[in-house]
Amino acid sequence: MYGYISEQYGYGMTAAASGEEAEDLAATMLASTLGLDFDPEAAWNERKQIYEHSSLIIDSTSITAAAVCGSDNHWTCAVAAAVFLFS
Repeated sequence: MYGYISEQYGYGMTAAASGEEAEDLAATMLASTLGLDFDPEAAWNERKQIYEHSSLIIDSTSITAAAVCGSDNHWTCAVAAAVFLFS
């Protein structure tokens, strides 16, 4: 079928928290296009169970990186790419 790619950025988040939020965002967007009945205000674990039982959303995954600014709080930059290979 198909899926969604999402990006998430925030200040003071760990890589794990950022990855979980990105998966939540992508699964929520996909669920809304598939017409799944869910409460967007419900906790991620509750919505994830609905997604898994629907047989429409098979799996979610994230590849996450986090950067820590120096003690002087200078900005940092990240570059990401999603590459689809069709055979």
